[in-house]
Amino acid sequence: MFEKLRKAFESFKEAITTKTLSESDLQSTLDDFSVGLLESEVAVEAAEFIEGSIKRRLVGQRIERRHDLDVLIDFTLRETLSGLFVTNTTVQLVDAVAEKKSNSRDPYVIVFLGINGTGKTTTIAKLAYMLDRKGFKVLLAAADTYRAGAIEQLETHAGRLALKCIRQRYGADPAAVARDAVLYAKQHGYEVVLVDTAGRMQTSRNLMDELNKIIRVAQPDLRIFVGDALAGNDLINQARQFRDSVGFDAVILAKADADVKGGAAVSVAYVTKTPILYLGTGQGYGDLQAFDSSWLIDRILS
Repeated sequence: MFEKLRKAFESFKEAITTKTLSESDLQSTLDDFSVGLLESEVAVEAAEFIEGSIKRRLVGQRIERRHDLDVLIDFTLRETLSGLFVTNTTVQLVDAVAEKKSNSRDPYVIVFLGINGTGKTTTIAKLAYMLDRKGFKVLLAAADTYRAGAIEQLETHAGRLALKCIRQRYGADPAAVARDAVLYAKQHGYEVVLVDTAGRMQTSRNLMDELNKIIRVAQPDLRIFVGDALAGNDLINQARQFRDSVGFDAVILAKADADVKGGAAVSVAYVTKTPILYLGTGQGYGDLQAFDSSWLIDRILS
């Protein structure tokens, strides 16, 4: 996981050998480093932030011993990466659900956004599994009434997890499905409602209008964008479109276990300025890892 990005940082550390670090000393190495970041599918904005932060921290530093230089470089890279996640205060989802449960009879509603093929429905099932195991009563809502097989896919997950799924026919109003699910949850004591939505095209105006209608009707406590860690720069374009058209509060990255390049997590956190909640790390229902920026930084700089 993240091998290519880790190698880019390793190569940069190995290339810094001067005793007094001037801008001219650094620039050539930084240029090569920037190329490595882009090849690791780090978004341009994030790569520019990393380069600028390193330059500000290192230019003019005078190093007396090689050991001091090693310590300075490692500290600089760690602080720079931490800056990418400065707004990435983790949403404690389980605590948030428990708090609403203690203060209200209404369910905690989560609407999931993202294009088809990102692993959105499977991610919903993983989160349902986690919340169910935490003792919450979970209801699924099949509000993707357009993609062939979408309703059956979510119902299959619900059956395997022994959970209830609210559905209507294909072509039905997705907002009505979400509304029915929330009302059913209130009437039957469900504590969490997870709403699947369509993702035909991230640039579809009709889709965005439809999603905004679901948001107005369901009044979710949390809107989660599910992105494919293997999608590269397309992931960032998708995230921007959903952020600007609908808005979301947090991100889950699916297929992170297969992300060799490693730029997705760095990029989506920096570009969207929203927290990453979880990483999908496999096909099983339990393969959902809580995201920790310190863990990611350790992986990159190990």
